[in-house]
Amino acid sequence: MKRMKEGDEDSNGSPSKSPPEACKKVRKMSGESETVATSESPDCNWARLPQELLLHIFQYLPLLDRAYASQVCRGWNQAFHMPELWRCFEFELNQPASSYLKATHPDLIKQIIKRHSNHLQYVSFKVDSSTESAEAACDILSQLVNCSLKTLGLISTARPSFMEVPKSHFISALTVVFVNSKSLSSLKIDDTPVDDPSLKVLVANNSDTLKLLKMSSCPHVSPAGILCVADQCHGLRELALNYHLLSDELLLALSSEKHVHLEHLRIDVVSENPGQHFHTIKKSSWDAMVRHSPKFNLVMYFFLYEDEFGPFFNEEIPVTHLYFGRSVSKEVLGRVGLHCPRLVELVVCANGLRPLDEELIRIAKHCTQLSAIGLGECEVSCSAFVEFVKMCGRRLSQLSIMEEVLIPDHKYSLDEIHWEVSKHLGRVWFPDMMPTW
Repeated sequence: MKRMKEGDEDSNGSPSKSPPEACKKVRKMSGESETVATSESPDCNWARLPQELLLHIFQYLPLLDRAYASQVCRGWNQAFHMPELWRCFEFELNQPASSYLKATHPDLIKQIIKRHSNHLQYVSFKVDSSTESAEAACDILSQLVNCSLKTLGLISTARPSFMEVPKSHFISALTVVFVNSKSLSSLKIDDTPVDDPSLKVLVANNSDTLKLLKMSSCPHVSPAGILCVADQCHGLRELALNYHLLSDELLLALSSEKHVHLEHLRIDVVSENPGQHFHTIKKSSWDAMVRHSPKFNLVMYFFLYEDEFGPFFNEEIPVTHLYFGRSVSKEVLGRVGLHCPRLVELVVCANGLRPLDEELIRIAKHCTQLSAIGLGECEVSCSAFVEFVKMCGRRLSQLSIMEEVLIPDHKYSLDEIHWEVSKHLGRVWFPDMMPTW
């Protein structure tokens, strides 16, 4: 029992509080098994499990349960402090009064920073909508001076709370990580007040290793700032940003001979105010991108009003995954069918009350790689829909169509259409009762 108490003190730096009764029972049984040989079932001595196996088990335990388990015996306590166990960690920062999510206990956070910060490599912060939680995340970031992170993710589970933190506080904390890591390969900082000078610090210290950068909805970053990243980080494989940061210069930089082939480019096209003006990207810039990275995926999310689509889809664009989050007109969908030959996935959440028969047939004819489609508040006649499925054939691996989208006509009723569509797909298919995308 004396050894067991010493293990408790070693795990927390001071005598710990009594764990739950179940944990006491396990600790007692384990303590007895260390001193008494059990001839009947020698393989049931949990205290003698190899540390590699304990490590594997501990990785599946929530942090608090893992801390309780470390108090069972000395061997489990040693496994609790193995560096391999702390390479990947997610800080959950929530205010109990306003959030239903579990939060990482403040005392455990202190111990992690004190004893394991130099082991952290893959770190994320999951923060609720409160400014206090976002500030707590910044405080932790500013203490990570002895670690060399490979991945960092800042995740707001509700509204973007990092935007409520004083910009200087956030930038100061983030710069600590950028300067001390020097091996960042993945950075997800959507909805944050990151700015151009901090991106220059990122590039100066991590240009050789950065492969993934997600920074949508970062209003303090300019096109020049993201261009600096593209010019210096030649190993970028995935990039996500807002459309206002996209430029011909950026695409040409990503298409340079020195640049590794980009695999994913995600663009969020979001209208902040009705009637907002959007610039046009030249076809020659897209062509250069395709020549350099012929297999790259261009993912575009549109949240625009119908009268704001003027600059889009007038010329060929190499988009592969296309999502319309607001109502989109028949005319725009018609242009999609003509100018998006690489399209693989299409989701239309709303269109109105004008049938999309001609537009769907055009898309099936020209978008020969299309394998997934989702339609929400739209209208398509049953005959046109069957013809669309017939033209696409079995390459349609995902077909999510709301039942109210389909309009019965002289050839097919709603009861008949699922048999006809199933025949052309080569599998059983039914319309959806609710959106699945």
